[in-house]
Amino acid sequence: MVIDSEFFTKFLRFGLVGLSGVVVDFGITWLCKEKFKFHKYVANSLGFCTATVTNYLLNKYWTFHATGQDMFFEFSKFVGFALVGLLINNLVLFLLHGKMKLNFYLSKLIAIAIVSIWNFLGNYLYTFSA
Repeated sequence: MVIDSEFFTKFLRFGLVGLSGVVVDFGITWLCKEKFKFHKYVANSLGFCTATVTNYLLNKYWTFHATGQDMFFEFSKFVGFALVGLLINNLVLFLLHGKMKLNFYLSKLIAIAIVSIWNFLGNYLYTFSA
């Protein structure tokens, strides 16, 4: 893997898309948990999944300018990394909030930071690679 200006540009764009995903994720999670009274892990999963779909579309067309792959296959790869990310996300949330009693939303923010690194590298190296 060569680290150059293109890598950093993609990383920055991925980060901006990720920030929009955080807004979507937190918004859906908060709505489901606080207003609809869903279980916190169900609400967390719904927020995460919704953000995954929006992030895929933004990353495909803006971050990686991906063309040429079958969209279903590409989305499947993206979702595969996202599902592993969801497991990591819920594990970190369980450890920090459930075991260490850290604030739920602070724990979620830390989990998102960890999962973001996983998702970028997986999608840069595999999903959207030329």
